[in-house]
Amino acid sequence: MAARVEQLVTSGEFSLDGGTWQVDNNVWLVGDDHEVVVIDAAHDADAIAAAVAGRTLLAIVSTHAHNDHIDAAPELAARTGAPILLHPADEVLWRQTHPDREPDAELADGQQLTVAGTVLTVLHTPGHSPGAVSLYAPELGTVFTGDTLFAGGPGATGRSFSDFPTIVESIRERLLSLPGETVVRTGHGDATTVGAEAPHLEEWIARGH
Repeated sequence: MAARVEQLVTSGEFSLDGGTWQVDNNVWLVGDDHEVVVIDAAHDADAIAAAVAGRTLLAIVSTHAHNDHIDAAPELAARTGAPILLHPADEVLWRQTHPDREPDAELADGQQLTVAGTVLTVLHTPGHSPGAVSLYAPELGTVFTGDTLFAGGPGATGRSFSDFPTIVESIRERLLSLPGETVVRTGHGDATTVGAEAPHLEEWIARGH
């Protein structure tokens, strides 16, 4: 059976630089009836474990280490034995949320993760955070962009450890170069496509945020 994509929306708080906001997060599961990976273990380990539904959880992949994308990761890992994967450039953010629990393994640009016979390629897409990554699955016609690219533009870059020129370069070089029909599955909100977003790059640059 080919891998499929499942979406779970969880709710909780995002905190950074002394502010706190209520947010809804997309948790993505990629796999089949036997094995699965979780992309961004956000807020609710109970709900995510229920969605895993007894399948073998191969990995908990973190697109970046803002607390709303990793807050449930250690509990989910403890329940399932799955390793938590994070790009090392985001460990400074990780420690703000989990000072006593390190990620289990590092993500690297070009790394390939395989689940249910389907390859997810890690694309280092910094800007929203230094270690932000996207996961490209050409066989599924999709890319999981975390908070790097949304329907309507780049992720936020107004807080610590973020940079607008960097996120624009990541989107231009790593994401908008993918086939136009590629579905962009985001960390929050609705999906879009590469083709829908590509024409607006210069507008985003002109806006400067």
